[in-house]
Amino acid sequence: MRAVRFDEYGGPEVLTTVDADVPEPGPGQVAIDIAYAGVNFADLKARSEGYRVPSLPFVPGLEVSGRIRALGTGVTGLTVGQEVAALTEGGAYAEVAVADAVTVFPLPAGLTLRAAATLPTVLPTAYALLHSVGRLRAGESVLVQGAAGGVGTVAGQLARAAGAGAVYGVVSSAAKAEYARKYGYDEVVLADGFGSAVRELTGGRGVDLALDPVGGDTFRETLGTLAVFGRAVSFGNASSAPAWQVGQPELYPASLSVGGFSILNLAKTAPQELRALAERAFAVPGVELPVTGEFALSDAAEAHRVMGSRTSTGKLLLRVSSVAG
Repeated sequence: MRAVRFDEYGGPEVLTTVDADVPEPGPGQVAIDIAYAGVNFADLKARSEGYRVPSLPFVPGLEVSGRIRALGTGVTGLTVGQEVAALTEGGAYAEVAVADAVTVFPLPAGLTLRAAATLPTVLPTAYALLHSVGRLRAGESVLVQGAAGGVGTVAGQLARAAGAGAVYGVVSSAAKAEYARKYGYDEVVLADGFGSAVRELTGGRGVDLALDPVGGDTFRETLGTLAVFGRAVSFGNASSAPAWQVGQPELYPASLSVGGFSILNLAKTAPQELRALAERAFAVPGVELPVTGEFALSDAAEAHRVMGSRTSTGKLLLRVSSVAG
């Protein structure tokens, strides 16, 4: 089968298309003929920094859609040929990938394989940030960093569906701000000086819940946008800054709370919780994540260049095989 892998860390050019053995599912696993693979920022960090890479060479990719090729022993409730979306621990940039059955989700009626590939990481993540960790209540205000990205696009819609009183976004350009306003945001501000802009928008009060995938100085500025009893949720470190630390000086004056979320860690430590979370997330009607870029599997390096330029919005996909219809 064809697969895209890297043998060393570096820029997009280290991604190469190779012939690889077809993986077989082990106990409790499912092999999937891949139609589409999602491109995530975590894939770029894996390629450039070794993020969550157990060894080299490595085939990146964390989410797929396709049809079940084979079932490992002990798998029930799924059938060969069934259309599914799935989370993987890597290996999605290939014609066949293996996933644990607990992170394989049959497609709801009417959901295409193309649309399904946009959702396995993004939709449960956005839902968890707002509900499981952020504990959003109706009428509260929300601030989302990276509002034009995949999670940001979905989080705006989910916050609106949950009855948020106001939804604010932060982006890096005017073009991204225009895009994000279509997906649930009342106001979208630029990253430069966003803290003071949010304070002004809220009349000095701040927001009840803030979601941050950037880390570093951005996370610290995000803390400054919180209202009394506000909550911040960290779900990434796109800045690659040293691990942030927060303590009494930052939290005590306004009685703030900080939480964290990683869908990949949840998949390993509590897969049944992830499955229940994903089922609740997929049940929310009307949420969409537009595909703004589609690339052939062999053009994965170009997809990484586009995402790495920080100009992309929505979701980027790799079209993997003729299964994609």
